[in-house]
Formats: sequence, structure tokens, C-alpha cells
Amino acid sequence: MGSAGVRKMRKPRVYVPRLAREIKLSGREARHLAQVLRVRPGREVIVFDGSGMEATARVAEVTTSTVTLSADPPQRAEREPPFELVLFVALLKGDKLATVVRAASELGVSRFVPLVSERSVPRSIGESKLKRLRRIAIEAAKQSGRALAPTVSAPLAFEKLTAVSFGLVAHPYAGSRLAAVSWPRSGAVALASGPEGGFSEDEVERLSELGFAPVRLGPRILRAETAPIVLAAAAAALRDI
Repeated sequence: MGSAGVRKMRKPRVYVPRLAREIKLSGREARHLAQVLRVRPGREVIVFDGSGMEATARVAEVTTSTVTLSADPPQRAEREPPFELVLFVALLKGDKLATVVRAASELGVSRFVPLVSERSVPRSIGESKLKRLRRIAIEAAKQSGRALAPTVSAPLAFEKLTAVSFGLVAHPYAGSRLAAVSWPRSGAVALASGPEGGFSEDEVERLSELGFAPVRLGPRILRAETAPIVLAAAAAALRDI
């Protein structure tokens, strides 16, 4: 077989709590490497700690319950947006919030803030669901090649929102179009999206007062789990992140 038929093997990405010269993995990450990917000593992987740093590491030992890695000095990965991208998304029914967290993590969102709004049907989420959302964010970061693990905050009551320097809120009847937005060159970007049924008019007015400009996302009404992903994708495309 010629060189054109040889594919370069992609190095698996591994999330670790702390980067060090020697890293001993157990639990989910170790099982994935040992049982799913079937790594053997000498195999190279990329380790990252979620802070923006990553390193090349080699598998030193594999046992039934652990994988030991030997890592090179860490380096900062330059694949993150030039600003913090924060997504305020209302609590959604079923597993829709997980869909949003997974896709928006791939698109560069660095922080998720679930909102308890007037029309939110779930009024809270349990600790187990919150942990699952955080795990999904890490898995999405790992899959998409990010070195920064997005954070997922505990749900925030709408009344506790504070002002932002630049923000957009999805609103199907807004006068401004998303395509006409002038994006900032630096600083944090805040995006807000409502629940099934949308934000109430009072909430949209309050968001406007806090610095979130209402924008419509096109001529169609989008589902509550689609709108925040569109906002994140627009930020990724229009700011080239």
C-alpha cells in the first residue's frame, strides 16, 4: 500500500484533573482507554486539564482498572475564542438542555448558566443532572479538540441576572436581525435564549435593560433547544472562532 493509503492515527484526547509528569487514571477515562480504545504501552495520547493547557503523553502501563501515562511538559492550546462566550439558557424539558450543552460546547461556549424563567416548566434540576451536564461539556470539549472545559453553573433565578457589556437575546419578533449584529472585537459575549414558549415580554424588556439586544434568528420559529445553538453557531461563524 502506498503512502496515500496510510492514514495517520488520531491521538485520543484524555481529560485529567491535573497535568503532571506521571498521571494515573482510573474510573471512566481509564475504562475508555483500556476497554474501548484498547491502548497499549507506548501509545501516544493528548491530555488536557480543562484550563486551556494540554500535553502529549505516552501510555506507560495498563491494568484491569488503571492506565498510567507519562506526559511531556504542558503547553497552552491556541484553539479558544478571543473572548469568553457565555450562554444563558432557560431550563428546558426532558434532555433538551443536554443537547444544547453538547453542541454549544463544540461551538466554543465557555460557560453555561441555566435560567429559571417565568415560563420554565422545570423549575430546578437535581445534582445528578447537573453533574451529567458538566460531564457532557467535558466530553464535547474532548471530542472537538478543545483544551478548555466549559463550566455549567447551578440554575440561576431570572431576577438575579446582572448587566453585561455585550449581549444578545433570541426573540422571534425583534426588529433587528442576527445577520446585522456588530460583534465586539474583545471582551465577554453573552447570549440568552428562552424556554418553550419563549421569554415573556417583561423578561425581554429586562434583558434589554441589562445589555442583551433582542435579535431574530430568521423568518422561522425555532425550537427552544435549537435557538441557543444557532446563537452559538453565529458567534463561532461571524467571529471566526
